[in-house]
Amino acid sequence: MIDPARTADVLLREVMAEPADLLVLQEADEERPPHRGILDLADIEARTGLRTVHGDRIGRWGDESHGFLGVIFLAGAGIEVEEMALLDLPGHCHRGAVILDIRKDGCPLRVVGTHLSLSQMLRIAQMRTLGQHLFRRNARPTVLCGDLNEWRPWGGTAFSRPVLGAVLGERFTGPAPATFPVRRPVLPLDRFLAAGGARVLHAKALDGEGIRMASDHRPLRAEVQVSTPG
Repeated sequence: MIDPARTADVLLREVMAEPADLLVLQEADEERPPHRGILDLADIEARTGLRTVHGDRIGRWGDESHGFLGVIFLAGAGIEVEEMALLDLPGHCHRGAVILDIRKDGCPLRVVGTHLSLSQMLRIAQMRTLGQHLFRRNARPTVLCGDLNEWRPWGGTAFSRPVLGAVLGERFTGPAPATFPVRRPVLPLDRFLAAGGARVLHAKALDGEGIRMASDHRPLRAEVQVSTPG
């Protein structure tokens, strides 16, 4: 059973102990249709100073959802949201990606939040779908983040050059701190990966008593550097 008040408290005290520009949540809607929201977003916004980017119906799976298939973005005051796209991904379970084009201090960045399948074959299909979508958009420094369910630190087949690089022209790279299971993490299932002029400077798996009670994964905090044109 999800306790919205306790979740907000964990986000404020442990995940957001240091302010962040973006907060990306996973499994934050119910798994089955109509994918109702399970958190108190108004409380989270009030306590963290962030705002949901899914206010309009077009940015959510349905009227009762808070995000898209469990993925929710909250942004700080310094973040300008230019465009958002939602992408259904193939698989047995409902999976999707939220693609957010933002600017901070004039620097453009594309952030993709997603939750991929446990099956490697489905992850490959999901990443090919995502890669084709990104290929058809204007080029932009890009960060891919979320529960990617890939335990290999080097990224595995789904993130290899033949699968993703053949479409985008380069490989997504980033650190691989262990995040699962939450008490003694050994697998880097959650990742921040970057390409196209973006670079993940470092990523840290957070820990705390509340985090261990609220999730079976440790959340990640990352710092991203974006190369400016010229």
